[in-house]
Amino acid sequence: MAVFPAFFGLVLVSLVTGQTVEITPREAVRRVGDDLTVLCKVSYPIDSCRMTVGSTPYRLIPSQQDEEVVYSGQGLQFGECGAHIKHIKEEWNGNISCMLPPPSGSIEVTGIMRLVVAKPPANPQLISPPQSNFKEGDIFMAQCIVPNGRPVAKITWFLDDDQFLTGVHQPIITSEPGIDLETISQNITKELSADDNGKRLVCRAEHEALDSPREAARQLVVYYPPKRTEAGQITIFGLKIGSEGRLNVTVRANPPPEAQWTVGELVLAAPQKNEDSSITALEPVHLGGGYYNVTLVLTAVAKEDVDRTYYLRVTNDLGREEFALRLSTMDEPAGVQLSPGAIAGIVVAILLLITLVSLTVFAKATDRWCFADQESRDQGKSSGESDTESAVGRQKSRLSQLSARVRAVLPKGRDRVQATGNTEVEPENVADEKKSVVYAELALGDQNAEKPLPPSTEYAEIVYTDQPPQIKENKE
Repeated sequence: MAVFPAFFGLVLVSLVTGQTVEITPREAVRRVGDDLTVLCKVSYPIDSCRMTVGSTPYRLIPSQQDEEVVYSGQGLQFGECGAHIKHIKEEWNGNISCMLPPPSGSIEVTGIMRLVVAKPPANPQLISPPQSNFKEGDIFMAQCIVPNGRPVAKITWFLDDDQFLTGVHQPIITSEPGIDLETISQNITKELSADDNGKRLVCRAEHEALDSPREAARQLVVYYPPKRTEAGQITIFGLKIGSEGRLNVTVRANPPPEAQWTVGELVLAAPQKNEDSSITALEPVHLGGGYYNVTLVLTAVAKEDVDRTYYLRVTNDLGREEFALRLSTMDEPAGVQLSPGAIAGIVVAILLLITLVSLTVFAKATDRWCFADQESRDQGKSSGESDTESAVGRQKSRLSQLSARVRAVLPKGRDRVQATGNTEVEPENVADEKKSVVYAELALGDQNAEKPLPPSTEYAEIVYTDQPPQIKENKE
């Protein structure tokens, strides 16, 4: 029998504690000395409001506003139990609870929120390989550790001022048992290139308890062989015969490069001059960022200098690069640089123009589309004729031409009779005899009585055979 009351009490507690308490906010991060307002609310009027901050309980009364923690809300009659914490203390890190009376019974309902009192982490630590320099293509790995922050700090990587995103691993968060401080660590992996030389790798830590981020950094030194900044043969423009000429070439290299010039059979290793000091190879000048200016000076440019090719070899411990140079007394041509999108647009426009011209020529040549009978319609309109009249005139013209050709071939009246009579007496081998050909010039008949066409001639071929003597006599 004792089991049943215990079970009933457990069910009652579960029902009471299941009452909904709306608490805002559910979690907050504040610095020491900040203020915070926490509001607990139920759907029925209450007659009391208690709240525990850290380990200290507070009974909150709307009329009392002089304590560190005071009542906040519209009033108990609206079911609101809120606390305004004026100055947060370090020891208050943890849970804040509000206890409100239930609609019925004696067991209070509870709402809980999490207060994180921010504590700044220690300075970030950047762990990387100990060597002072690397080679192009090396895989560089580094780790950043930001220890003992509350809450955990945030790590961001940079190369100079550019955020570094590729090769960033997932962060790892750890904490020691019994301590609510957290340590974050994150690794990066990067294949080094010539562009990384001289850049600062920065691990930046941000935290709610810090007024500004803290950083740990190291400078990257990357060695690479000489590299050209422009492809192909180089032309030096704007030189004048008889004046000083300078052949300038910009290269990238680290460590610093050595330069060697070849002029015909003369070889000069910078810094060096020829015997009469007319040609001087200057020592490479560092421009910054791994760029060097390599210069050959001609005291007076001669005509033969313009006709020859100059060769430059730039070397360092990791490799070499060679250049061929030509001189020109002309001014450098002004180049127009187009983006890939502009070039593609020009190509498409040219193709469309070619297609349009081709279709126009085809239509005009075949009298199609808008060019069909265009000339005839134009002639008809210029003479005041309608389209129907023009069509009828064109048809008559074609019939007249065909009729003229037929009349030209047929014999005339007298000849037709003679030809008919001769059909019976001609021998069968007449067709095999040699025939004579006569060309007659015929004047075409009028095609239009009202408007004569321009005179034209047409040649018809009349074929006849030699007649026997008897037939000739009978004719006479």
